[in-house]
Order: sequence, then structure tokens, then C-alpha cells
Amino acid sequence: MVKPDGVHRGLVSAVVERFERRGYKLIGIKVIVPTAAMAGAHYEEHKGKPFFPKLVEFLSSGPVVAMAWEGEGVVKAGRAMIGATNPQASAPGTIRGDFGVVTGRNLVHGSDSPESAEREIALWFREGELASYEAHSGKWVYE
Repeated sequence: MVKPDGVHRGLVSAVVERFERRGYKLIGIKVIVPTAAMAGAHYEEHKGKPFFPKLVEFLSSGPVVAMAWEGEGVVKAGRAMIGATNPQASAPGTIRGDFGVVTGRNLVHGSDSPESAEREIALWFREGELASYEAHSGKWVYE
């Protein structure tokens, strides 16, 4: 997901490009301004922590671009491509390392496990909103 700061900074296409260049297939994308309830559900694992209200407030402060990607190892590789939560600790070449400055405005969210990805995709996308297709590039990405 590209968070409100990334959307307002015009970085959506840069994020999409990195995943496409890696060989992953985009199967869902939408622009949405999340409600506080939706943002709270997204960050439910942090409920009760002191920073939770700030996360919810920020995620629901403007448009986000929710995405679903498909491909071998996409969750693990996606997290590596995104970089550390704190952009100052993110390596150059990662999304946060190249474009981020502070943790509270770290541009993107990526699921931390396949289970989290399933839960988050179900939160952001309704039945029938994910595309199922064979990418013509698949034979050039996979053996």
C-alpha cells in the first residue's frame, strides 16, 4: 500500500514500477480514503499500544493506494524492497531508503507474512475485485 504521504508526493508509479520490474504481477489496485475504522482494522495488531491512535489518524488522513501483488516470495521480497520501518535505517535502493525521511511518514506498507497479506487483502478488496490472469512475462520470470 502507498500511504497518504506517498500518494501526495506522487510516488505511486515509482512503487508500482519497482514491483513490476522485479517480476511480480499486480492483481488488485484501488485508491481509497480509509475510514478510521478501516485504518484501525488494518493496524489491529498494534491496538492498545501508545502509537496506535497516531497510526490510525495518519492512515485515514488521505488517499491510499491499496495493491495486491502475486508471485513467488512476494511478501518476503516486498518487505526487502520496501526497507526498514525507519527510513533512516533503510538501505539505499529500497523504497523507504530512497524516498523516506522519518518513521511517521514512511510512504508504504507491506504485509509482514503471507497470513497478514491474506487478512489485509480481504480488508481492502471485496470479492471479485482481484484479477486472475496469466501474465505474458511469466515465462521470462519463472523456470
